[in-house]
Amino acid sequence: MAATIIPLIAWAVIIFVIVAAVRANRGPRGLLPSQNSGEESARAYGLVLRDRLDHALFGPVLAGQVWDRVITRPVGEGLIHEFHRDYCGHGLIRTQDGIKLCEILDGYHPGEAIAEWRSREEFVAFFAEQSDYSCSGWDEASPIFFTSDEWHRNNQRLTRAKLQRFLVGPLLA
Repeated sequence: MAATIIPLIAWAVIIFVIVAAVRANRGPRGLLPSQNSGEESARAYGLVLRDRLDHALFGPVLAGQVWDRVITRPVGEGLIHEFHRDYCGHGLIRTQDGIKLCEILDGYHPGEAIAEWRSREEFVAFFAEQSDYSCSGWDEASPIFFTSDEWHRNNQRLTRAKLQRFLVGPLLA
């Protein structure tokens, strides 16, 4: 009797496994979202991050405080929020004549000016009307920051949190 039942049970298990495998492979064909190309995934994640950006304006108080803090730094120094190799995003650097917005390279080397302000009034008027979103490079209405280059969008850009951290952090010599 056991000689008959054991092979029948074995056959039942084999048939069950085959049927389960066939059913599991009947789903829709194509790539799962996690199997998309790296570029497509990065683009999709960039859109998620864009949608999370704050649109609230920095306002004149924060903008004025940033001017006051940067202008106390020696020429060539200022708000540099990333210190590593290669591209470090945007920074605000004291110049002989005021403050410039520029790209920072290798954590310490300010690039050419993207924009410059010679007076507190000009700077405050401009930055009071900016937001995390406009500084990110996504906002076409903000030509100083806007970029169509996906790599530069929201890549180590100025944000309210970075401006506030600069205001309360130690001034490094």
